[in-house]
Amino acid sequence: MSDTELNLARTGGHSVSRVLFSAEQIAQRVREIGAEITEAYPRDEELLVLGTLKGSFIFLSDLVRSINRPMEVDFLVASSYGSGTTSSGQVNLLYETPASIEGKHVVLVEDIVDSGTTLNRLIPLLRGRNIKSLEICALLHKHIATDLAQEPRWLGFDCPLEFVIGYGLDHSEFYRNLPFIGVIDP
Repeated sequence: MSDTELNLARTGGHSVSRVLFSAEQIAQRVREIGAEITEAYPRDEELLVLGTLKGSFIFLSDLVRSINRPMEVDFLVASSYGSGTTSSGQVNLLYETPASIEGKHVVLVEDIVDSGTTLNRLIPLLRGRNIKSLEICALLHKHIATDLAQEPRWLGFDCPLEFVIGYGLDHSEFYRNLPFIGVIDP
């Protein structure tokens, strides 16, 4: 970790115990996923890339710039964490896209799949809108959800069963700006 990364990692009262995925590893994987999404949809059909805020905003930003085709971009705001390090089990939908999604291919971009609570709340909501298709793109997957409504088609990385921060992921709103993904000290 560089001195700048180390100083960024110390904000918020905690420090990073180790880097899981470097900025370079993330950038390479995002380019690969972008190319896969580009190839997955006919260019003459409408695509909506829908990010879940706040955690996916950096991933989504890099991802859409690596998708080489016309698309719309919008966001949903859903929260199940509050200020803790484990999911509360309840998802609050704070903002829903005003965009018309009927008849479109929708790629739902999620920062991390852990308990599956957020996805399980959003998937039926989106499917009920007469969309053409729905696929999930997740930066990280912990593989602990036992009843996930739909597995991600595109996945950045498998994630250990630890609390991770950086590249959009936070702890009490800190660490989103880190260019890497790391494990936070307890």
